[in-house]
Amino acid sequence: MAKVTMLDQTGKDLGTIELKDEIFAIEPNQNAVHAVVVNHLANRRQGTQSAKTRGEVRGGGRKPFRQKGTGRHRQGSTTDPTQVGGGVTFAPKPRSYRYKLPKSVRRLAMFSALSAKVAEKEIIVLDKLTFDEPKTKEMVKVLANIKAAKKALIVTAEKDENVVRSAANIPGVKTTPSSAINVYDIVNHESFIITKDAVEKIQEVYS
Repeated sequence: MAKVTMLDQTGKDLGTIELKDEIFAIEPNQNAVHAVVVNHLANRRQGTQSAKTRGEVRGGGRKPFRQKGTGRHRQGSTTDPTQVGGGVTFAPKPRSYRYKLPKSVRRLAMFSALSAKVAEKEIIVLDKLTFDEPKTKEMVKVLANIKAAKKALIVTAEKDENVVRSAANIPGVKTTPSSAINVYDIVNHESFIITKDAVEKIQEVYS
């Protein structure tokens, strides 16, 4: 079992916590991680870009000038893509960029991302993370106590409004419940801060 130091909110060392090797200590598969990150970004695309084809632009009712004698190239319509104000050749249209990856690839990427955080010592396990009320100043103090990087992902077992609101105005810091973590967020943040309860929940879900 992989072992990681567990801290409290003041940064005090509370000993170690054991993490399951099959989730937190595999050999990271970079191809799987890359595939899942690309898939995540593609699924986030709005796909609302649009331009008009020559059949959709206004005009083109009559020949713009006579065929011969003008010294210009022949032209039959102002909607031609070569004309200013004409249509667009192969114009982009609204579409969905969503696609699915196999569950096995998604699981492998998740385990790879988590294992990489453990191997690179970028994971910080807290015994708990609670606030009596939303206080940005208190969250800043906790992050300083545990020596978190500027870009940090905070994972809790369940959504905690006090934690979410305390971190909302801190640049580079994001919070998420364990049920909503994704590979992109894990690799996109330097510090992976997770509570003991969230670790247990992840291990329960993926075991």
